[in-house]
Amino acid sequence: MASQSLPIPTRTSASSGIRWNKLAPYFFISPFFILFAIFGIFPIIYSGYISLHEWTGLKAPVYVGIQNYVDLFKDTDFQIALRNTAVLLILSVPMTVGGGLLLAVVLNSKLVRYRDLFRTIFYLPLVVSLVVASQVFNLILGNPFGLLNEGLARLGFERINFLNEPRLTLLVLTAMIVWKYIGNDLVIMLAGLQSIPPELGEAAMVDGANAWQVFRYITLPLMQPIILFDVVLSTIGTFNMFAEPYTLFGVTGGVNQSGLVAGLLLYRTSFQFFKFGYGSAMAYIIGLIIFFLSLVQFRFGGRGRGGAST
Repeated sequence: MASQSLPIPTRTSASSGIRWNKLAPYFFISPFFILFAIFGIFPIIYSGYISLHEWTGLKAPVYVGIQNYVDLFKDTDFQIALRNTAVLLILSVPMTVGGGLLLAVVLNSKLVRYRDLFRTIFYLPLVVSLVVASQVFNLILGNPFGLLNEGLARLGFERINFLNEPRLTLLVLTAMIVWKYIGNDLVIMLAGLQSIPPELGEAAMVDGANAWQVFRYITLPLMQPIILFDVVLSTIGTFNMFAEPYTLFGVTGGVNQSGLVAGLLLYRTSFQFFKFGYGSAMAYIIGLIIFFLSLVQFRFGGRGRGGAST
C-alpha cells in the first residue's frame, strides 16, 4: 500500500498567509475608522465647505467666500453669546471642578461613614432627565409661587423673579449646571485620588506633616493631570451647552438674551432660521476658540506639573 504524501506548501500560499497575518489586525479595526471617517471627518470637512456658502437647505448653495465669517464678527448676538458663555465658564467650571475635588477628598476618607451612599446621592442628578431637572428648577425658582419665593415671603422678604431677571439668569444657569454635573466631576476626582498610593501620605505624616500639608504638597500636585483633564472637558462642555439654557429660558435665551450662550445661538441660527452656511462658520469659530483655550490650559497645566515634579 503506497503511503500518502503530505501536500507541500507552495511559495504562493505561504506568502499569502504571511500577507493575511499582517493585514488581519487592520481589517478588524477598520470598522472604527470607516465610521469615524463617515460620521466624524466628513461632517467637519463638509461643514467647512458649507461655511463658505449661503445655504438654507432648500436651494443650491451659493458661494460667498469668507463673507459669513466677516458678518459673524459684526453680529451683536454672537458677541452677546460669547460674553455670556465666558461668564458662565468663569462661574461654573471652578465650582464644578473645585467642588468635585473637595467632595472627592471628603468621600475618599475612611473616616466618613456611608461613603457609597453619599457618592450615589451626588451622582444621581447626572442621570436625571434635563426636562425633569428644568421643571424642578421652575418649581423652586418660579415666580410668584415657587418654593424658594414662598419661603422668602414667609420670612418677610420680597419675592424675586429668578427666571425673568436678566441679572440672575447666568447665576440660575450656573446653579443648575453645578447641581447636575458636580457628581460627574466627583467620580473623575475620586478615580484620580484612588490612583495615588496611600503610602506617600502616610510617610509624610510620619515625618510630621499634617493633613493640609499632605493635600497641598502630595495630593494636589499628583492630581494636576486629572484636574487639567476635567477643566478641559468642562470648558468644551460649556461652549457646547444647549439643553440647559433651552429648557430653562427657551430658544431666545431669556429676557434681553441674558441666557444666550454659544450652543443655543448655534442651534437657533442653523435650525430655526435655517442659515446653515452662517451656522457652519459660527461652529468653526467656536471650535477654534475651544482649541485655543485648551492649548492655553494644557500649556499652563503642563508647566505646573513640571514645577511640581522638580
